Amino acid sequence: MKILLVGGYGVFGARLARLLVADGHDVCVAGRRLDKARACARELGCRAVRFDRAEGRYALEGHDVVIDAAGPFHAYGEAPYRLARAAVAAGVHCLDLSDDAEFCAGIKALDAEARAAGVCVLSGLSSVPALSSAAVRALAGGERPVVIDTAILPGNRAPRGISVLRSILSQAGRPMPVWRGNRWEWARGWSGPAQYRLPGGLVRQGWQIGVPDQRLFPAHFGAATVRFRAGLELGVMRYGLALFAGLRRVVPVPVTPFVVRLFKLAADGLAPFGSGRGGMSVSVTTRQETRSWRLLAEDGDGPFVPAVAARALLRRAALPVGAGPALEVVTLAEAEAAMADLRVVTERDVAPVSFLFASVLGDDFAALPEEIRATHLTLGVSRWEGRCEVRRGKGVWSRLLCAVFRFPPEAADVPVEVTKTVTLRGETWVRRFGRSAFRSHLSRDAGGLCERFGPFSFAIGLEVRDGALHYPVTGGRVGPVGLPKWGLPGSVAREFAAEGRFHFDVALLVPLTQAPLVHYRGFLVAAAADDPSEPPGGKA
Repeated sequence: MKILLVGGYGVFGARLARLLVADGHDVCVAGRRLDKARACARELGCRAVRFDRAEGRYALEGHDVVIDAAGPFHAYGEAPYRLARAAVAAGVHCLDLSDDAEFCAGIKALDAEARAAGVCVLSGLSSVPALSSAAVRALAGGERPVVIDTAILPGNRAPRGISVLRSILSQAGRPMPVWRGNRWEWARGWSGPAQYRLPGGLVRQGWQIGVPDQRLFPAHFGAATVRFRAGLELGVMRYGLALFAGLRRVVPVPVTPFVVRLFKLAADGLAPFGSGRGGMSVSVTTRQETRSWRLLAEDGDGPFVPAVAARALLRRAALPVGAGPALEVVTLAEAEAAMADLRVVTERDVAPVSFLFASVLGDDFAALPEEIRATHLTLGVSRWEGRCEVRRGKGVWSRLLCAVFRFPPEAADVPVEVTKTVTLRGETWVRRFGRSAFRSHLSRDAGGLCERFGPFSFAIGLEVRDGALHYPVTGGRVGPVGLPKWGLPGSVAREFAAEGRFHFDVALLVPLTQAPLVHYRGFLVAAAADDPSEPPGGKA
């Protein structure tokens, strides 16, 4: 094929050009700097031309495909699809390597025009969402995934393009919609760090950032939770960016060319440190197991990975007609074949899912009514809502402890919502009673179940009795200091099923005096889901 590659001398464009030339395509490297385009073309043995996307008049005739590898796609202005529309008008296929969620999703507006012209228009033909969606489908098979978790973790010595750096900086500290527990929530760019394992036992840290996966995967795959993180190998860079993100939460620091150049200068100064080893992790959690696909690229070959999906697609005899995001446009097998000549290794593994309460209770868990068991089978995030009555103790000591633990105010009938989030060590529960909320973290220890409220930790002697689940407090501590028996709160708490619904009845008593502290009781049902195809607009 005759391919016009815009941005063909950039970090990813140059790698894609090299792969396409190796596959026998007639490639023309294009960009605003003709000298750079010619230098790249001479090295590869292909053609070069000056091309400025901002000029709006493009010479596309004579090419079969135009590929936009320039970016940054979030800054394409009021007419972001000018190049794609020009390609459709010229009867030329148009592909891009966008990692911007809005840009990638919006390309669907050209579908009717592309079909009428008989051409292919795809956005996001890169690591995300093309490669990541191929991995999800391969892992999920015909099942609907509950949780999708993806991370891209480059090595520090990998080259950094201005466009990618500008995209990350523009998101740092800014609100972005994320899909958690069948509901759209707001998160901040470059927040919520987590650890990921790559082939060879390599462990890297990733931070939340916005890509098309969060926008597109909820509706496309039907997952209840979709997560994506990106990482930097050096701690000084990760936490430096976290400080910048924190500053932008308070002060709206603009990401000007000067700011981008300043970060680029700092990143280049640290380039000799770390390694060139980078990778990607995609995991899919079903009701029974977590299935993972991981990739590790050795020194120098990591920046080729974003070009792999385009290479795989262009190896086909014909391209799909129409316009849309690059979801499952190549298979994982095709992508892996397109990496066969790169220094890349991949691996897969499967691990059974484990539920906190089932692991603590053992065989007794199966004896519980379905309504109770369902609330303790959280994968990723689960949400429950209902109504509740709250009564509080009247004494000074009771009021003080209620304030410390942020227990809800007294109410005869108040809406209640419980959100359970799986963590590495257990589950975090956030209980909302109207406008009031308090949280605790539950985990398993040697003695059974442990529930922590800030510095206070309590051992819970979970037991199944008369078809109900009981939560007696059997021990406690403040930090590392154990509490005496008389310092423990009384707990008469149970979960039970009635009228086909989950019910709770929790009465806590003041330590020592055993006077009433707080008593709340009510019911919960599974919360209704948001529309996965419609992320919230505006800002958090």
